[in-house]
Amino acid sequence: MPPMDFKDYYKILGVEPTADDKAIKAAYRKLARKYHPDVSKEKDAEAKFKDASEAYEALKSADKRAEYDDLRKYGQHGQPFQGPPGWQSRGGYGGNQDAGDFSDFFSSIFGSRGNGFGGAQGHSAGRRGQDVEMELPIFLEETLSNESKPINFQVPQYNAAGQHVSNTTKSLNVKIPAGVADGERIRLKGQGAPGIGGGANGDLYLIIKFAPHPKFDVEGENLIITLPLAPWELVLGTEVAVPTLTGKINLKVPAGSQNGQRMRAKGHGLLNKAGQRGYLFVQLKAVMPKSADDEVKALWQELANKAAFDPRESWSS
Repeated sequence: MPPMDFKDYYKILGVEPTADDKAIKAAYRKLARKYHPDVSKEKDAEAKFKDASEAYEALKSADKRAEYDDLRKYGQHGQPFQGPPGWQSRGGYGGNQDAGDFSDFFSSIFGSRGNGFGGAQGHSAGRRGQDVEMELPIFLEETLSNESKPINFQVPQYNAAGQHVSNTTKSLNVKIPAGVADGERIRLKGQGAPGIGGGANGDLYLIIKFAPHPKFDVEGENLIITLPLAPWELVLGTEVAVPTLTGKINLKVPAGSQNGQRMRAKGHGLLNKAGQRGYLFVQLKAVMPKSADDEVKALWQELANKAAFDPRESWSS
């Protein structure tokens, strides 16, 4: 397959990925008026007009937009695009396009002029293969890795009459996209059950499930860890080596800190869609000694007498 650059259609239209259909249509009309070759004297007007038309063609349909959004996780505007593991190009190469056709990138996703997804191509009367869905447990550390994760899954096989005859085990290496969230549904096109009578293959849907971590809780792109401290460490302050997903950081606990107080460390959470890491929130927890001898108890009593501290002072008001 010849190399091709990824196109961020949202960037081309100048809209956010969350834009609704009305905003996308308005953005396209504005660009089309500005760059239409018959009226525009802007530099590269024809190319910009074609880009805008192509972007609108890809985003105006809910089905096409969903398909493009799945692939957008794996590309950056203007950078070479290979597609995710298991992705198969629709074609569109070979020089059969005329001047009005869209780019190779567009054709590789939608086929010639965007004939749609998931259905039979051309005039085939074949039936599309069944989609397969599976839960994919991943460790929090794996969300930071660029390495592929091997998976095995069952794919149903059908005879020409459409009857289920068996299951086969299929293996893939899957790269976890940056910023993936717990419960997110990832689509691998064409990796489901084979089509019948020349129909397209079904898709594989992976449901991401974060495996419970012994130290960290997840809150969006942020992580939370509970830091046990002795009462005197809260009062006097201390410095503690706190675990992260990629090592340890030294955290200074200020004197006079409170039980339940949260401190935060920037850049030690999970990745978000922009490739930035969230916060690690460190929740301070006072832990009392389980037992104390008479000498230690006497010291606690001396502290109680000298501190003259009433933690329930507010109740009396």
